[in-house]
Amino acid sequence: MKSVIITGGGSGLGAALAEEYAKKYKVILIGRTLNKLTLVKELVMQRGQQADCYACDVTSMEEVKRVFGQLFQQEDIHMLINNAGSGIFGPLEKFTEEDVNLLLDTNVKGTIYTTMTALPYLKDKAQGQIMNIISTAGLRGKVNESVYCASKFAVRGFTESLVKELDGTGISVTAVYMGGMDTPFWNDSDHVKDKSRFKTPEQVAAQIAAEDTGNAGEIFIDR
Repeated sequence: MKSVIITGGGSGLGAALAEEYAKKYKVILIGRTLNKLTLVKELVMQRGQQADCYACDVTSMEEVKRVFGQLFQQEDIHMLINNAGSGIFGPLEKFTEEDVNLLLDTNVKGTIYTTMTALPYLKDKAQGQIMNIISTAGLRGKVNESVYCASKFAVRGFTESLVKELDGTGISVTAVYMGGMDTPFWNDSDHVKDKSRFKTPEQVAAQIAAEDTGNAGEIFIDR
């Protein structure tokens, strides 16, 4: 059975994507907290679908190489969904060096590390798909989101370049741009006062799965 790797699969959109993509693939959940990943895995398996999970910090190239090397040896990996992300919001002068590093390491380097590790294996098979969950913060600047937007603009440029670089290889690259969601992503922030206007992760995941043709392209999801 073909498998899909979902980073940040322990909660929010990652968990919702696992439920959607488990309908046609075995889902492999990647994240830093194994307990959360295991709960999602068990929910998927209770529905009679296939799932597995592995602890992996995508900001560590060493960990990514170790875990992905194991996975590509054991599984028929067809797709990588780069969903893991961090968000810190507020006026730029309030940011610390650690804040900046966390956003860039997780959102940018994490996406690059997983993709560059997966590509040789996908190229050997001459088929596969990479989906990058980017957000509308990669399309336009927003108040109190300067560093977050910078990280997402970087992932947008990375993704658009990959589309061109991988043209004709059998590997498609899909970019997803959505607004805010009502997820635990906002729990440690007062940046969003009212989440009621946001779509749920389940709604967003269902739309992504419905519009995912498996071809290179973009998926836009409004609030």
